[in-house]
Amino acid sequence: MTQNAKYHNQPPGLLSMYGKALLPKREQSEITKLPDVSAQLIGVTTGGGDLKQYRKVCGFAPTRAVPATWPHILAFPLHLKVLTDPSIPFPLLGLVHLRNRIVQHRPIGEGEMLDLDVRLGEAVRTSKGLEFDLITEARSAGRLVWEENSTTLFRQPERDNGSSRKQPPELAKYANSVDIDVPESTGRQYAGVSGDRNPIHLYPLTAKLFGFPRAIAHGMWSKARVLAHLEQQQAWKSGAFAMHCDFKKPLFLPGQAVLNWESAKKGLNYQLLNGKGTAPHLSGHVEWLD
Repeated sequence: MTQNAKYHNQPPGLLSMYGKALLPKREQSEITKLPDVSAQLIGVTTGGGDLKQYRKVCGFAPTRAVPATWPHILAFPLHLKVLTDPSIPFPLLGLVHLRNRIVQHRPIGEGEMLDLDVRLGEAVRTSKGLEFDLITEARSAGRLVWEENSTTLFRQPERDNGSSRKQPPELAKYANSVDIDVPESTGRQYAGVSGDRNPIHLYPLTAKLFGFPRAIAHGMWSKARVLAHLEQQQAWKSGAFAMHCDFKKPLFLPGQAVLNWESAKKGLNYQLLNGKGTAPHLSGHVEWLD
């Protein structure tokens, strides 16, 4: 079944889609294939007042180009449109963001007009449930300038077969580190500019409803905060690059984190650790493409 929605200039409204996200869905014993669902937004500007606030919340310096994570924010209403489509067989709340890869083929100027396309990609069953890709592409004057692949988990764990859990790999140690203070209001501030108002990010009370002792930072805020700091380093190369990120342990708010990184042959390796530097919130690498 193919479901397609196209919008011009203005994205779909978030309020009605959050209402859909709260509706229960019938439990399915096993999901092996996802429907063909997509959404497009034609002629959206990369400028506007939210961009200034986004830079402030995530720590980006003002430049002529928008942050490489900004098109993710512009496409977020389309993400919700796809994931709340009636043909999707699982609820939006409770999904787990596992990985994110952004490719910037060239810097995107502030105020540039983009056409955005979001669609579901591959779905793979694992021991923890169904992993699926959400693919986003941004084009300017018909040319692909930016793309993103977000891998998400719908939990449907297999019954315990007696196998033991894998031990986490030994934590890498990189040459450079900086402490990052993450205020209690970070989740609400990021929600205000991103539109992502998942209750687990907003208040301790709403987070507890989903099993968390306190609110946790958005994963894409953490990735953006890392990018904002790495861009200010002497080793950073402007232009085309890919930034891969694996999300690990939640970053509880308020909190302290340590950004740890090193230069690599074709880019940078990085990890965002807890305040003690003993466990990762996320890890990944940046690859230069020029």
